[in-house]
Amino acid sequence: MRIKGFLLPTALALAVAGAPATAVAAPADVRPAKAVDLDVLFVSAHPDDEAGSLATLGQWKEKYGAKAGVVTITRGEGGGNAVGLEEGPPLGIIREREERTAIGKAGVENLYNLDRVDFWYTASAPLSEQIWGHDDTLGQIVRVIRTTRPEIIMTMNPSPTPGNHGNHQQAARFAAEAFAAAADPKAFPEQLSAEGLTPFRAAKFLRSGGTGTSAAGPQCATSFTPTVPTDQVFGVWEGTPSASGKTWAEIEVDARREYVTQGWAGTAAAPTDPTKIRCDFYTLIDSRVPYDPADTSPEAILRGSVLPPATGGLPKGSELYLTTDRFDLAPGATVEVTAHLRAPHNRTLAKPRIDLRLPAGWKAKGSGVLNNDVPAGKERTRTFTVTVPADAATNEQQLIGATLTTRQGVGRTDRAVRVVADVRGTLEPLPEVGIFRDWAGDGGYPQLDTLIKPVLTIGSGKQRTVRIDLRNHGRVSRDGTVTLGLPAGFTADATTKSYPALAPGATGAVTFTVTNTDATLPTANEGGTDGDYGITITTTSAAGSTVENGALEIVPTTEVPAAGNGTVDGVASPGEYPGPELDLSRIWEGQATTPQDASATGRIAWTPDALKVFVQVTDDVLGKKVVPQDCKRQRRTDSVEIIVDPKGNSADTSTAFKAGIFPITDDPANGNPPCWQRDADNRQGPGATTAPGMTVVSKVSSPYTGYTIETSIPFAVLPDAVDPARMGLNVLVYDSDTQDLSSQSRLGWSTFTGVRADPYRYGLATLPGYQPAARQPSAPVFPDTSARSVLSPQTIAQSAVDGVAPAAVPRLKNSALRLTSAHRVTDGVQVTLRADRAGTAYLYAWDGDTAQGERTVRMAAGDRVTVTVPVSGGTPTSLLAAFEGGGAAVAQQVALG
Repeated sequence: MRIKGFLLPTALALAVAGAPATAVAAPADVRPAKAVDLDVLFVSAHPDDEAGSLATLGQWKEKYGAKAGVVTITRGEGGGNAVGLEEGPPLGIIREREERTAIGKAGVENLYNLDRVDFWYTASAPLSEQIWGHDDTLGQIVRVIRTTRPEIIMTMNPSPTPGNHGNHQQAARFAAEAFAAAADPKAFPEQLSAEGLTPFRAAKFLRSGGTGTSAAGPQCATSFTPTVPTDQVFGVWEGTPSASGKTWAEIEVDARREYVTQGWAGTAAAPTDPTKIRCDFYTLIDSRVPYDPADTSPEAILRGSVLPPATGGLPKGSELYLTTDRFDLAPGATVEVTAHLRAPHNRTLAKPRIDLRLPAGWKAKGSGVLNNDVPAGKERTRTFTVTVPADAATNEQQLIGATLTTRQGVGRTDRAVRVVADVRGTLEPLPEVGIFRDWAGDGGYPQLDTLIKPVLTIGSGKQRTVRIDLRNHGRVSRDGTVTLGLPAGFTADATTKSYPALAPGATGAVTFTVTNTDATLPTANEGGTDGDYGITITTTSAAGSTVENGALEIVPTTEVPAAGNGTVDGVASPGEYPGPELDLSRIWEGQATTPQDASATGRIAWTPDALKVFVQVTDDVLGKKVVPQDCKRQRRTDSVEIIVDPKGNSADTSTAFKAGIFPITDDPANGNPPCWQRDADNRQGPGATTAPGMTVVSKVSSPYTGYTIETSIPFAVLPDAVDPARMGLNVLVYDSDTQDLSSQSRLGWSTFTGVRADPYRYGLATLPGYQPAARQPSAPVFPDTSARSVLSPQTIAQSAVDGVAPAAVPRLKNSALRLTSAHRVTDGVQVTLRADRAGTAYLYAWDGDTAQGERTVRMAAGDRVTVTVPVSGGTPTSLLAAFEGGGAAVAQQVALG
């Protein structure tokens, strides 16, 4: 079901200092005549997110003239720095420059930063939305679309699949909402009334990647087999030669190496054997224009939008798409299918006829013959009633297709629906999976549910409740049973349970208590299982039975005893840690290791006021030692990360404690001591200020064969009181064998893809005898300072020529700030400024590549001032100016004679 009207979801509010406002101070110019006209817009969260698509964007630009732009919601200032000590906003400006250089290798010239704060690696889209702010960020993306008018919008995977960055998820969700909102005059109406923009209907919306299999080499596009047969996946081969003689795979690698602060300078060379070069894949999520599913050419995505359709197709600019009144259909049910056709703005579609293409046995009522032509720019619809066969197979997606025939040409489209049982039973979703499903369903993209594998975690040797959610999709009331099929090593309180009568459309649930009876089963990703044990859910009613699949993932468990006698001295004294030894050698990311290369064990105990942790690491090569002021982002080199989720129920790490401990620093004057800090958790920063009272002792062997770390973590610094019956716990070990601040292997106790950001996959600990003190949980502290576009000369230089204001805020008239008499003087560049409102001017002496000097001037309405921008060395060729006031901005560039 496509969105019928645009409604903003309830936004999670959080004021972020320094984030751009979107209130309009005064009417701006209509869409400026010089505004860039894009063909493709890639919406991302960070610099480098588009890196895997540069071979595609470069090919399209060189071969077809397709002009692409990139929206980057943050500048990545919350990440690590592999080559320097800059962090925060200064790092963000560096990363913007890296990104502009990288995308420039693919011919991409337009980059739009939205100035949202980059906070940390998270797996949570809701947390990303909370920190960025929903309405303002979405409005900025819609403004970029309405100004630059791209026919194709591309983004990343919006689903909470394991390891998928929550910022990536939320950027993709914004892109999906913006695809609908930019075309809707009811969405952000102030952009139309006060800013002079107009709604814009992008033609296609795609996500990068495709779920399925393919062979590498020139046939990678034609050999792709989607996991879900109804997915429309396009491939673009990276092995195509460019005009430079290099393949686009090689150019993409060259581009990736520009992201040096990200640690990508050493990216491996691209394959030279054509049979080993892969495709970039893109999955079609929505299309307003007809398309040919059989077209596997590199330009297939561009057909009907940027490029004309193939011979015999509808005129460029014609629209054809389907909507349905629901997605899930029971056997025997009917669904209303509406075909929408719109003529190009400059051409009539004559004698239109719509014919549906249906799966075998499906029936349709309704005439597809339109009595009148469709005038230029006008839309017509035709609605059909489609009936699903009573014996249709369930738990399958099917395509309903339509073919539009006119005198001008023929076009086709399709839309997925899902056939489900009268009563469907599914495994309860994890909280963020449930949020995603609601978002996808409400937004008109319920087919994206197939991106998520239903899974729950269970502690090794423990039990948990497993809820099966029920919905009656049929036309009559139904009751019946649910049978839970479990693998060996698991039992339930009952294998089959009944559910009472559910009215049509009603929901219900059946709950089982499941026990892992075989505590020797591999946990986490050990034994090649990824801790994944499949279950089946058989739901039965008078209409028949259907089977759905799910999985349980086993996480390790331990009992943490009271500590014996002993001090924090880097040595586990006899009896000091009476509990079991933890295996910390399970690898979850990176290169395989041997026990001598990298392995670790750990022990945990508690005192009345602290948690004690002892970790012994075997390692053959010491990675680069950081200087004390670079004690952050522990995953870059040899280090240990200790994670505590006090109640064992956190949805994201903002309510957890995460300490990163480096066993040694590059500080010879002080004996190269260890250092520690908190990162991506409830309160980040140096350990001395964020974890007062935490004690760390490290012993590094000489000659080097590894190190031991012992620490005492006061319960008082945790974000909440510990639940002694269920404390989330994880210990991760990062192994680096290089001197470039990049870890090669990541090991730990509870190890799954992306585990450091997924609290539900942490191990579980009990603390018998521990009595926590009553306390209130600590509110999370989030980074609140982002790099800003008005402080980026490169952004200002672009904004001065392409019509999009810095940070994509409302655009002021050029007359808001007048620059006159700009000329070089002995010590810089002198210019006279006149403002028509209160605001701040940011001035840069610019040589076409770097700023030679800068100055900030605060101005009142009507001010006329003459200032000098100091220059020390270099020869500026122009003056850049950004002016912001009242939540709007404008950029200008003046040449210097």
